[in-house]
Amino acid sequence: MVDFELSEDLSLLQATAREFADKELAPNAGLWDKEEKFPQEAIDKAAEMGFLSVTIPEEYGGTQIGNLGACVLLEEINRGCASTGVTISVHNSLFCSPLVKFGTPEQKQKYLPKMATGEWLGAYCLSEAGAGSDAAGLRCMAKKDGSDWILDGSKMWITTGSKADVFIVFARTGEHRTRGISAFLVEKAYEGCSVGKKEEKLGIRASPTTEILFDNCRVPGENLLGEEGEGFKIALDTLDGGRLGIASQSLGITRACLEASVRYAKEREQFGRPIAKFQAIQWKIADMATELDAARLLTWRAAWQRDKGVPVTKESAMAKLFASRLANRAAREAVQIHGGAGYTREFPVERYMRDARITEIYEGATDIQRLVIARDTLS
Repeated sequence: MVDFELSEDLSLLQATAREFADKELAPNAGLWDKEEKFPQEAIDKAAEMGFLSVTIPEEYGGTQIGNLGACVLLEEINRGCASTGVTISVHNSLFCSPLVKFGTPEQKQKYLPKMATGEWLGAYCLSEAGAGSDAAGLRCMAKKDGSDWILDGSKMWITTGSKADVFIVFARTGEHRTRGISAFLVEKAYEGCSVGKKEEKLGIRASPTTEILFDNCRVPGENLLGEEGEGFKIALDTLDGGRLGIASQSLGITRACLEASVRYAKEREQFGRPIAKFQAIQWKIADMATELDAARLLTWRAAWQRDKGVPVTKESAMAKLFASRLANRAAREAVQIHGGAGYTREFPVERYMRDARITEIYEGATDIQRLVIARDTLS
């Protein structure tokens, strides 16, 4: 039987996250964006509420609410602040989730309790200057030195790069294009690991995006995640979950655009009546609301399947493709509904428009999602 209702636990999580976003995030997001200030206090409060542990088993201090629960949570958080949302998403889906799935008991015991409490934040180091959409083209090297590994190279566009305490780093350990890649747990405190340039960005400006540099960085042998040569498989499996996080971010941004547009359309008067009375505005809002529901159903379907252990490469790509394109359309329409006011910082829709743009770029650009879907469908 198909059930379109959330469980009691997920409904409570949704309400709790919505209240948190309304009180802690939305009133401050504009200032954080303007000052490019990392919302540390909000992240600390989110950790206290269990929002940083949704993919962590209870035995390590987590809540383990699963992929569907994470999507419900992230929609609400991103509705308030997309910078906070992507921090929580990366921590949960791109760091904790693969550590839970591929880590040794010792690795889990060492790192997961710190991640669950927010004492440490995690980040994901895959992309490089010459390896973006072509992740298998990475050149960061890891060479054996006794029982340890020595990492040399650099990673680009690392979300939470300057604030994270530990990274999952993908490096080349062999010549084969895909089977020559391995994954490592690298602490920022390791000698030879450093933070490079911080990017100046169009949107999600309160989330620091940086280079991470490795110069003769010694990593203990027990910090190999999975088996040697399994890195590319781990990266792709992790991105299936990460794309659900970005789809949920897109849902949150779209929700914010829709709600702001409805409020403004009811208040703004032209030609003697609220602009909400004009069919042109009504159609924009109707399309936004309809497509938001469609995007949410795609996202929740893929999350539910992933929780069941079903491969969701195509389904997560569909969710991210549809939801991210919607977020950009909704943001443009929200600015249009606000008119000249929407082009100023007096209203948050200009920030929504800037934040929405990245959803079609990171964790797999729009055309990559279409390629993944096409390959699966044609096969």
